[in-house]
Amino acid sequence: MGRTVKGAKLCISSVRAELVEALSNLFASCAVSNQEQTYQIPDDLPLDSGQSLADAQIAYETYGTLNAARSNAILICHALTGDQYVASEHPLTGKPGWWERMVGPGKPIDTEHYHVICANVIGSCMGSTGPKSLAPDGKPYGMRFPVITIRDMVRGLVTLLDGLGIEKLHAIVGGSMGGMQALSLAANWPDRAARVLVIASTARHSAQNIAFHEVGRQAIMADPAWAGGDYYADAGNGPEAGLAVARMAAHITYLSEEGLTEKFGRRLQDRDTKSFGFDADFQIESYLRYQGSGFTQRFDANSYLYITRAMDYFDIAEEHGGKLADAFAQSTARFCLVSFDTDWLYPTAESRHVVHALNATSAKVSFVELSAAAGHDSFLLPHDQLDRVVGGFLNG
Repeated sequence: MGRTVKGAKLCISSVRAELVEALSNLFASCAVSNQEQTYQIPDDLPLDSGQSLADAQIAYETYGTLNAARSNAILICHALTGDQYVASEHPLTGKPGWWERMVGPGKPIDTEHYHVICANVIGSCMGSTGPKSLAPDGKPYGMRFPVITIRDMVRGLVTLLDGLGIEKLHAIVGGSMGGMQALSLAANWPDRAARVLVIASTARHSAQNIAFHEVGRQAIMADPAWAGGDYYADAGNGPEAGLAVARMAAHITYLSEEGLTEKFGRRLQDRDTKSFGFDADFQIESYLRYQGSGFTQRFDANSYLYITRAMDYFDIAEEHGGKLADAFAQSTARFCLVSFDTDWLYPTAESRHVVHALNATSAKVSFVELSAAAGHDSFLLPHDQLDRVVGGFLNG
């Protein structure tokens, strides 16, 4: 009897070991395998301002395998404060990729079928050339960095695609500022993508959005530590207070009143009564301060100035003689636009405006407004209907 029990114990241990190994292999197969790389642009990058950027580089990550025909590439474009870490751990914060729920094996953007590319835009601060990069004289650009546009960002991305030998994308995908980049590619490089997916975005920045950006820029430039943009020599002592306020102001626009009321309401933060002072009495105040403080650990203040200015300059119709339909006249791509009913930063009317312009060119376009309580940030959060739209459009 003792031998039988002992044998059973050995058998159970063996099964347990095999189960652990099987689970480990399963998790490994489900993980997103990524490659982080940097592309050195071989020539000067011409800019809309008439200037050019010398010795520029673009930091990017890839996921999945490029097929022999180089026809299964999907370019994902990030939003204002995003980066190339779309589905992998952020090296500064340790947090998961900003769209990890969307990109990976078996996910709506399936890395078992597609070669996914996500690059940090020119002007940003996560490896691509921007204000904190060294200029040809060996010193950080600071405010000597040339003013850029969304089209300049896309020009850099097209140069990257050329370097990777990808003539035509299966799709370009972007939300918010990423959607602006997707529209810019379709308008200015109409043969470079077979599908264009634009989520919670617009064809031009409104006066209200320019106003919010200006508040943020003034907060940064009013911080004494900004020092005219020349703060890189004093590591850790940049305009963090101003940048935090800029982030707080912007973050309000990413949310909805419904979402704020549901999540915070007028509830007090760690106290039973009001302090009758200026500490963070309310939960929403504490939340915004947390968002602002955390943001300064991963983003450069000057990059924030430059990228918000690029978004403010964005107006595809203006770039094409004043008529939005003319911007897409040469495009043969299939389009899909998605908006959210609580997004007041880029409301549904902005997407419909683009759809009407595409209809005028007889483009193949689909459009859907989704219901979500979280406002503009809804495209970053779990949303089953959005998952179905993205997967269906890319695979259809």
